[in-house]
Amino acid sequence: MTRLVPFPFVSAGLLVTWLLFNQSLSPGQILLGVVVALGGGWVLATLQPPKARPRRVFATFALAGLVTADIIRSNIAVARIILGPKHKKITSGFVHIPLELRDPYGLAALACIITSTPGTLWVDFNAASGELTIHVLDLIDESEWIDTIKGRYERKLLEIFG
Repeated sequence: MTRLVPFPFVSAGLLVTWLLFNQSLSPGQILLGVVVALGGGWVLATLQPPKARPRRVFATFALAGLVTADIIRSNIAVARIILGPKHKKITSGFVHIPLELRDPYGLAALACIITSTPGTLWVDFNAASGELTIHVLDLIDESEWIDTIKGRYERKLLEIFG
């Protein structure tokens, strides 16, 4: 069975996504969705991704809450910058953050968190030194960003992916 469907959750997700995008449950769309889902699973199997080994699954809920709150706060802050008075000087810049996190899934989650937060962007990660570079739209205090990334996100991701 694993040979036919090597990643059943990925294949099921692809099938559901296919059907949602096409907004149809016709037999033809279901058949086409099954073909796409199986093909996607086989392609992923050829890439041979490393096994994810999350340790504390419930910590993901706490992390999701933190990220949601930060995204909302950041949306408001970016809206104030864009819609606010134009005489305020905005200083954008790059922040270099040393990370302990090395798990590829943890790093991917951190990349998604940083990039989905308005006003920030993942720029580079140096695997040899473990240094992350991000770009911040309104950089006031570099140490505050380092504390936020390391204290809020990296700490939780280390709990999850350790």
